[in-house]
Amino acid sequence: MTLDQQAAGLRTPGTATRGETVPTVPPDSKGARETAVDVTALLERGRTLATPVLRAAVDRLASPMDTVAAYHFGWIDAEGNPADGDGGKAVRPALAVLSAEVTGAAPEVGIPGAVAVELVHNFSLLHDDLMDGDEQRRHRDTVWKVHGPAQAILVGDALFALANEILLELGTAEAGRATRRITTATRALIDGQAQDISYEHRDRVSVEECLEMEGNKTGALLAASSSIGAVLGGADDRTADTLEKYGYHLGLAFQAVDDLLGIWGDPEATGKQTWSDLRQRKKSLPVVAALAAGGPASEQLGEILAADAKSSDFENFSEEEFAARAALIEEAGGREWTAEEARRQHTIAIEALHAIDMPDRVRAQFTALADFVVVRKR
Repeated sequence: MTLDQQAAGLRTPGTATRGETVPTVPPDSKGARETAVDVTALLERGRTLATPVLRAAVDRLASPMDTVAAYHFGWIDAEGNPADGDGGKAVRPALAVLSAEVTGAAPEVGIPGAVAVELVHNFSLLHDDLMDGDEQRRHRDTVWKVHGPAQAILVGDALFALANEILLELGTAEAGRATRRITTATRALIDGQAQDISYEHRDRVSVEECLEMEGNKTGALLAASSSIGAVLGGADDRTADTLEKYGYHLGLAFQAVDDLLGIWGDPEATGKQTWSDLRQRKKSLPVVAALAAGGPASEQLGEILAADAKSSDFENFSEEEFAARAALIEEAGGREWTAEEARRQHTIAIEALHAIDMPDRVRAQFTALADFVVVRKR
């Protein structure tokens, strides 16, 4: 059965309001929850280990790119004063340093990988904000809004170059392998962004196409994050590939939750506008699943979105108009299906870990990070 066929069998969920906790609580995984894990501490460890090296890398940039990048990372405000901004969830660096421990290496072995994936991730954010016209990220004006589109493009390009530089400077065979993996992931990420933009101008996108796009845009870099520390620690390709499978499916779960938050998330938590994905005409999972479901709500939604694509006044729509579209997506089953897809991808990610020998503590931490991804509010 195809995913479109699965979506066609959706049932209408109960009502819910914007700002509620996203209903994506994962199923239990085999034994992993027997070990208590402080996810906040795990995320903070990745951030703490990566940040000094990340700051040193940004300091290499020519002025004013160094200042613009520092603003983007939340280290300074728009006037150049020191700031303690929200640097994001830091899932990727946490995964990178954790993956080094799969090989028995110290987490510090994964630091260059953690910095590289964080640089690539932020390269994509700088460009995405500009392409999507997003004026806010992490409750602050985006770089292109403060410093202009040209700086957003240049600094994004510079961060991508730095990512490769940080890895290749190690001068080891493992660093070369890690660089190949992250450059492959970056190309997939760019493919996903191109698909995402092209889908905004289409009336219909299949569930399979949406999952392929999201696998490229989000899954590929989380896959690299989950394996790069292990590669730097000397893991063989089988181990690295299996860790990438975990990260890829974790990325699909991550993006499914992002898609829910992009429509129903609380702006106070997400730092974005209400109904942000609907404002950008995103063909996200809730939308494509609702359109594939069939039935009166699905058909009405399809007619409205087709008219929206031809509208020259879309940016002036009222809150009520976006709320009506969100209600139709939910009535058609798009919200429920996406929540279930997040749980399904989470399960696949956890099951991938069973194919690798690793310390129980490390396995529990990988599982805890996966759980965090599917129950977050931002």
